[in-house]
Amino acid sequence: MSRRSWIQATFSKRECVKFLPASRDHHRCYPVCQVCQSLVRCCCGRLIAEHVGPYSGLLGHGPGPDEEWSVLQHTSVSPTDAFGSLDFQGSTKRTSHAKYVRLSCDTPAELLLQLMLREWHMEIPKLVISVHGGTENFNLSPRVCQAFSTGLIIAAESTGAWILTDGINTGVSKYVGDAVKVYGSHDLRKRNVFGITPWGIIENNTDLIGRDVLRHYQALGNPLSKRASLNGMHSHFLLVDDGTMGKSGCQIDLRKRLERHIHFQKIHPRLPQHVPLVCVVVEGGPAILSVVLEYVRRSSPVPVLVFEGTGRAADLLALIHKQTAVESKLDSDIKEDVLLRIQETFVVDRQEASELLSILMECMEYRELITIYDSESEDLQEADVAILTTSLRGTRASPEGQLNITLAWDRADVAKDNILVYGQQWQVGSLEQTMLDALVMDRVSFVKLLIENGMTMRRFLTISRLEQLYNTQKGSDHFLRHIIEDAKQTRLPAVYRISLIDIGMVIEYLIGGAYRSTYTRKSFRAMYSRIHNPAKEGVKETSSPFSKARKAAPTSETPPSRSHFHRTAQPCRHQEGAIAPQDVKSTLSPEFLCTFNDLFVWAVLKHRQEMAMFLWQHGEQAMARAVVACKLYRAMAVEARESNMGDSMAEELKKNSLSRVRTAGCGSLGSGFPRE
Repeated sequence: MSRRSWIQATFSKRECVKFLPASRDHHRCYPVCQVCQSLVRCCCGRLIAEHVGPYSGLLGHGPGPDEEWSVLQHTSVSPTDAFGSLDFQGSTKRTSHAKYVRLSCDTPAELLLQLMLREWHMEIPKLVISVHGGTENFNLSPRVCQAFSTGLIIAAESTGAWILTDGINTGVSKYVGDAVKVYGSHDLRKRNVFGITPWGIIENNTDLIGRDVLRHYQALGNPLSKRASLNGMHSHFLLVDDGTMGKSGCQIDLRKRLERHIHFQKIHPRLPQHVPLVCVVVEGGPAILSVVLEYVRRSSPVPVLVFEGTGRAADLLALIHKQTAVESKLDSDIKEDVLLRIQETFVVDRQEASELLSILMECMEYRELITIYDSESEDLQEADVAILTTSLRGTRASPEGQLNITLAWDRADVAKDNILVYGQQWQVGSLEQTMLDALVMDRVSFVKLLIENGMTMRRFLTISRLEQLYNTQKGSDHFLRHIIEDAKQTRLPAVYRISLIDIGMVIEYLIGGAYRSTYTRKSFRAMYSRIHNPAKEGVKETSSPFSKARKAAPTSETPPSRSHFHRTAQPCRHQEGAIAPQDVKSTLSPEFLCTFNDLFVWAVLKHRQEMAMFLWQHGEQAMARAVVACKLYRAMAVEARESNMGDSMAEELKKNSLSRVRTAGCGSLGSGFPRE
């Protein structure tokens, strides 16, 4: 099914089909009354002539006196007629396109996420930042505005987050758009700002009608109109249709369901944690207080970050949060001052102010989920860190779980300052899975952080884990399988598992000459065979073929293993039978210990340049490792070009080899490289 037909078959629009006058006066008119057709509006906001269906224009056979308009009873559903792309005109000098679709207010959240991932080719977010606040224009001080703008964009782009707003070109949504314009990346793939907007309030929404079309859109609205225009810096719009015109509110429930559905998705295929969700409050009217209360009272509570100094609802939340820091109740004199302030802030009477104060006090029952950010404070952390730490607090995850979330975000700074802190107790080996995930996910900053916090690579890196790293698929990892096929001169089955012996053959194939890899030596093959077939050596089988290698931690009596490159520096003189017979019989003291050198070769062969540069700085014999890396990169570049893998890959591999030459200062060795 094509993209166009799938969207039409999946999403619907709603139109009012029964005229129900909003004014219930005693005017008794005939079916074609010109006054009613021109002046009296239906509860949906339309005139008689703007209705469709059998009740169009039949006011004389209208509703009973007690009938109330409802979406389910008075609207009809039909395939959506508005979706495609918007080209915003005059809003910015930067290219500003956005995807949009008109859809019914009761659309299942599962279909919305499918639209985003399948049709709009997005990736699951690692964080959802739901921004709430004032819908009318308001002023922010330059310092508060900068703190909010930079914090929001850095938090979103550094973690791969989605930002959700109302999508209109006024109020807090406009501030979000301005933040994207000033501080956001020019890479459209990183601009994931969703506007969830009522279809009926959009200025000139009929101009958007069309199936899979490109529509030019003017973001500047008519100042005399009560309708709203869309903000030009949002990347995607869900235009929520409940059959009404000029009325807001239908988007609220759909937004809640979408946020909840995304929240229960896995943050990364390797990690069990779910996508965190955080609410950010900037300014806002009385309705925002109820929004905050709804978030913190959910069965899966959502943390709230309030930007103090932005005005109205945000400042009232900050005030009550501080006043109830010691005691949960307000003194009578303070309560009276707060009531007066609520009346002045929202321009309401005393009874309504008292009701709003009750909502505020209910919010404070969940005060641990509410964080106040004062951008005027000199001692406070950066706004992006505040957003992320608030998100972590709301997950209520264990330290290991929080560490996994920061790993998915690739924010080692947050992990260092908030999780891997002095006094935090970690079980022995509890960080080893995190290290494995960091290597697989190519998180160099986390590998560095874990090593700084005492991770012992000789304990962590077993043969089992090294082979697991070689068998993970990421990006262009299929290139390694192709080289193995060339080295073995055979076609690998789809489920083939790469072994270290295969890697040894690849190294010898790429470097050539008299080079001999440790992984192909008889001593390594014998030890490798014993690990895979312990029963043949008279040892009981365990649940895992690599369990012996895991249990074989190095002891003080065990002599340090020669490095991978030191062994291969003298291939002709090395004695194959250098292993003592008693060592051959024992699987508890393996002759081979994986080191930084083995991990470094993995990073080179898996085409992970940044990780390889980091690992090159650890271990011994940096010059020898740099020379080997140069040769491997050059040979892989030739292989990529000859195998039609693309000129870009070949050029990148060649560039990596040159960086190794410069790093090691071995430019004079260029004549020894494989010729292209």
